Amino acid sequence: MSTIQEQHNRLADGATHLKETPTAELLIAIWRHRYWLVKVTALGLLIAIGVALLLPNEYTSTVRLMPPNPQAFSSPSMLAGLGAGGAYSSALAGAGGIMSERTPGETAIAVLSSRTVMDEIIDRFDLRKVYHSKYDSDAAIVLAQRTTFAEDMKSGIITITVTDRDKNRAHDIAGAFVDELNKLVSELSTSSARRERIFLEQRLKSVEDSLNTSSRELSQFSSRNATLDFQKQGEATVEAAGHLQGELISAEGELSALKAQYSDDNVRVRAARRRVDVLQNQLKTMSGTSGNNSSGSSDGSEITADQILPSVRELPLLGFTYSNLSRQVAMLNAIDETLTKQYELAKVQEVMEIPHIMMLDAPSIPDRKSSPHRLMIAFVGAWLSLLAGIAWITASKYWMRIDDSHPVRALTAVLLRTVREGRRAKVT
Repeated sequence: MSTIQEQHNRLADGATHLKETPTAELLIAIWRHRYWLVKVTALGLLIAIGVALLLPNEYTSTVRLMPPNPQAFSSPSMLAGLGAGGAYSSALAGAGGIMSERTPGETAIAVLSSRTVMDEIIDRFDLRKVYHSKYDSDAAIVLAQRTTFAEDMKSGIITITVTDRDKNRAHDIAGAFVDELNKLVSELSTSSARRERIFLEQRLKSVEDSLNTSSRELSQFSSRNATLDFQKQGEATVEAAGHLQGELISAEGELSALKAQYSDDNVRVRAARRRVDVLQNQLKTMSGTSGNNSSGSSDGSEITADQILPSVRELPLLGFTYSNLSRQVAMLNAIDETLTKQYELAKVQEVMEIPHIMMLDAPSIPDRKSSPHRLMIAFVGAWLSLLAGIAWITASKYWMRIDDSHPVRALTAVLLRTVREGRRAKVT
């Protein structure tokens, strides 16, 4: 018990000695070591300057947005597909819904800090390579650390601040956040004009596919049967048949007159007979009663290569098929024209209904660095070195006033002796 009591007394005496150390002695000790303090301060200043020079320049680009229109975030499922990942988006699961307790500015900030926007920015500027990150999640953390979103509670103005080592990239990323916000507002909008535009777009695509198919069938049919305008071609075919019939009657009359005057071997009789045969063959071909066409005209097969117009026998069948195809193409053309007009009107109406985020201050390329503040770093380094030197002098002064019998000093002596013996043992 006496030993423990003696140790307590010694600790109390040591504390009393420390408390009784006069300030004048400390000031005198500091003054005596003033040159040493100057050296320590200079060394700290040099180290701080070296560190400041090694730090890369960083540039800050700022964009300010007008207060968002509440209509832009009026849908309860607006942020359903954005995912988590931002400092603000983690708070979206709170009770009461999004718009019940949050302002449009807070919702816009939640959209900006969502995983969807972050991933788009990372992919757009290849930030994984810039930030030396292996995964998108790591690059997103760095991007979130270098980006700040703030809303003025009075005016509702949103401020986006982006810091980067490249001034141009800082400017581009700040502008990209605004572009992605507008893009998401447009894509996730549930306005009636948007729904109408989506329906018309799908319907127009279906009609255009059908129109292309019908037009291709009509063109193939027309090319296969030599029909361009069935009505005009029918009139031309009947007119040409009548003209050939008249020429045939005239040629037969001329042949009969020549036979009455000359024999069958006469040159003029033979020429007239050949002309009659040619006209008869042409008339049979045009009427579809020749041997070559009689087998294929009944099912609408292709006409022969020497025919310019379809035969009279083929006209009813070709006319029925051609009319159906032409009517289908004309109907689809009319539907396509109507849908195209409605689609363009719906696109205009959608643009008018979707509220866009307006920029108050567009991002500008910073003309000076925002950090590091090298002069401040040097000043702080020198000041900390001076304080460390003064603390060392003060601690040394207190240490010298402690008696050798003090437990702390005795423990220190034991530790130093142990360290020295360990070094000697290693050397030997």
